Amino acid sequence: MKTSSFSGFYKLKVEERLKEVAEFANLTEKEQKLMLDTGGLEVSQADHMIENVVGAFQLPVGVALNFMINGKDYLIPMAIEEPSVVAAASNAAKMAREAGGFFASNTGSIMMAQVQVVNVKDPFNAKLKILEHKEEIIKIANDKDPMLISLGGGMRDLEVRVLDSIVGPMVVLHLVVNTLDAMGANTVNTMAEAVAPYVERITGGRVYLRILSNLADKRLVRARVEITKNALGGEEVVEGVLAAYAFADADPYRAVTHNKGIMNGITPIVTATGNDTRAIESGAHCYAARTGVYRPLTTWEKNEEGNLVGSIEMPMAVGLVGGATKVHPIAKIAVKILGVKSAAELGEVIATVGLAQNLAAMRALATEGIQRGHMSLHARNVAIMAGATADILDKVVEIMVKEKKVRMDYAQELIEKLAKK
Repeated sequence: MKTSSFSGFYKLKVEERLKEVAEFANLTEKEQKLMLDTGGLEVSQADHMIENVVGAFQLPVGVALNFMINGKDYLIPMAIEEPSVVAAASNAAKMAREAGGFFASNTGSIMMAQVQVVNVKDPFNAKLKILEHKEEIIKIANDKDPMLISLGGGMRDLEVRVLDSIVGPMVVLHLVVNTLDAMGANTVNTMAEAVAPYVERITGGRVYLRILSNLADKRLVRARVEITKNALGGEEVVEGVLAAYAFADADPYRAVTHNKGIMNGITPIVTATGNDTRAIESGAHCYAARTGVYRPLTTWEKNEEGNLVGSIEMPMAVGLVGGATKVHPIAKIAVKILGVKSAAELGEVIATVGLAQNLAAMRALATEGIQRGHMSLHARNVAIMAGATADILDKVVEIMVKEKKVRMDYAQELIEKLAKK
């Protein structure tokens, strides 16, 4: 009988682990070989990044073109499996160049760690005691990372809140830390651990959680763009985009898909540069709901000239120091292609691509519809999977798109017919 219970699995070499998995899942020799084809990431490197490694997973890496941000040109590496995304971003960036491209800014590289104190008899009095010892707490935190301090970073401020909860009131500290070019999770977590005993002595309570918050609302990036009505396709298209935005702003069911389109641009760059996609996505969606209603991360308006103007604001906790960014060889190449010099600049670029992707999606919805752009690329993928050879591939795709029958069985039927001819 098969079992997923292994003793000492983590002690095995990667190849030995894969052999065990292959036996469990009946993997062929070819499939095992593909698992070890890591696409630039050495198996030994992968084995030190996560646990129980048996291989690596590759994604296509494309480059979005035409981006001008704050007067500087960028090529944007994007790791993603979804067709049309890279092309759509490139097209939107091309439209933006007519009015000077994109303009971006940021609020700095500020992260927060939370320290949760429970069993406090007098929580509001404890809050004031903690604030009275603010300087001591900052010193304890900063003593844990002298290198960060020497570079100009470190804990800068302390915030204290009293929260009601289902287990009673709790006092929550926010350590406000400038993490510079690091994403900062390890830094702020270490600082939170360090101050916990001191906070317990001050309050008489007990500290439980001491961990960063992924709602990095003090680490915001912003981007804006003007798209001339001529570049967009005319006044009617401008009105169509505004109607699409108004729908998203009024309805969370539409807003979540609107924001998914934004993340189509953002997540591939976060992935390509070795940053934490889950942190960025959770922070983005939480920020979208900060008013109590889930809304779009972008805004779209019409200016006096009748041109479309758009903007985006969102948290962006990315780094250039530490983590996979410095370990994964493809991530290092992606950063080199981008040419960014700081984590803040990287965040600005990422937010800009999210704004561009949103523009491309809404323009498609306001004109021919989103499916048309997807269909030809999807049809090509289906035709390849069905076994279409290079000499008949384009014809198979053409027929499927024309007939609006992009299915594996139909592709195979077409391949048989064309092969006979």
